[in-house]
Amino acid sequence: MDGTDKEINAAEYGAAPPGYDFLVIGHEGFGQVEAVGPNVTEVKPGDYVVATVRRPGNSIYDLIGTNDMTTDDTYYERGINLRHGYLTEHYVDDVEFIVKVPKGLKHVGVLLEPTTVVEKGIHQAYEIQRRLKVWRPRKAAVMGAGTIGLLATMVLRLKGLDVTTFARTTKPYLNADLIEELGARYISTKETSILDGAKQYGPFDLVFEGTGNSGVVFDSMQALGKNGVLVLASVTGGDKMIQIPADRINLEFVLGNKVMVGTVNANREYFEMGVGDMAQAEAEYPGWLSKLLTDPVKGLENYSELFKKLTSPNGAIKVFCEVA
Repeated sequence: MDGTDKEINAAEYGAAPPGYDFLVIGHEGFGQVEAVGPNVTEVKPGDYVVATVRRPGNSIYDLIGTNDMTTDDTYYERGINLRHGYLTEHYVDDVEFIVKVPKGLKHVGVLLEPTTVVEKGIHQAYEIQRRLKVWRPRKAAVMGAGTIGLLATMVLRLKGLDVTTFARTTKPYLNADLIEELGARYISTKETSILDGAKQYGPFDLVFEGTGNSGVVFDSMQALGKNGVLVLASVTGGDKMIQIPADRINLEFVLGNKVMVGTVNANREYFEMGVGDMAQAEAEYPGWLSKLLTDPVKGLENYSELFKKLTSPNGAIKVFCEVA
């Protein structure tokens, strides 16, 4: 579970499927196949799997299998909008949306869905920069040290980049320790601002922003180097107003050939990328992924405990339910 589930539970967004007056939440699923149809050959009973989240709509992007890039006003996401989720003992889905997870990752398989958010954003940055022919990023920044920030730091380190991760909390801090275990550096913005950190360790070729704080986006824009890409993964609500040096930011983006791109959700391609990177992480940083699974809750009957942990001030990284 993550902040999305908390916000849906607070009725901030999300809608029940047609014919229902409730929505089953849970978009970060992991389970084991119990039965398959007679024409299914991709998976078999006993396999470990994760189901994707976004389901097809009617746009051309949906029709070619990139449901995550839909231009439809109405979108369908299991556990989020108009489709039931996975916080259940059993669910059924088309094999097209089922991704096999190796047995060696079964203890961390629940982390695959959030990893795909990171995979998509970073892959899109590289795809965009194919325009430059020889783009070889060396320095990256990650804004935020929650689950997404930790996983983004991991993926960027697996690519060999020098990574600086910014977050508010000062040390001692478990998340900071986990970041440094990857060979990245951790900076608390209470001690060093993003702009000062960028002067010391940047400018950054790639910035992955995942704080949920729209104000951080504009600092990230100023921390970005020439020919850099800023990936925005935060879903922000409200009507926050801030003052920014708009002329300077615009000028630097134009003269520096900079790019800013939004990313949301992921399709099957990024789930498969996530499996590969999680396997590589287990080899290069043994046991690191398991340390993110800080707050298990046993049994669906204890669902209220999940939400208590999500809102706890004790700093849970990943809250998850062991259904069976």
